[in-house]
Amino acid sequence: MSEEEKESKGFKVQDRRRFSSEGEAKAENQEEVKSSAANPQADSPRPSEEPAAEPHLGSPGPQHHHGAGAEPEVTFAAFIVGLSTEALALLGEMPHPATGEPAHDLHGAQQLIDILGILRDKTRGNLDADEQALMEAVLFDLRMKYVEKARGQSR
Repeated sequence: MSEEEKESKGFKVQDRRRFSSEGEAKAENQEEVKSSAANPQADSPRPSEEPAAEPHLGSPGPQHHHGAGAEPEVTFAAFIVGLSTEALALLGEMPHPATGEPAHDLHGAQQLIDILGILRDKTRGNLDADEQALMEAVLFDLRMKYVEKARGQSR
């Protein structure tokens, strides 16, 4: 096989993301949007291609924005706090959102605490200092509350 044939069989990597890592629209995408608006059939997928999965900006769809602010950013810390809040609710530390009554599900709380323990073990060495401190504090508090509730049930 000649060098030309090898080069023609290769592939080209092209970044087709519409936004930069800072969230700004890329200049080349603005030109594409203008040209596709002038020629609407240019964007239509060929029969062998899958339609684009991402929604177009400004198109109506299932995305709902409530209020002036955007959805809160999903971070590791928010994920951990969400799991710990659910565990606290199952321990009866806060009322159930739907019924208003405190829930008492030690088995469910134990499972969530175990999941947080697994996450701590699997992310060891990959968390920053704040995330690590949050994880340790959440696990300590939840385990102490669990032991307190479990002892209260056994009496």
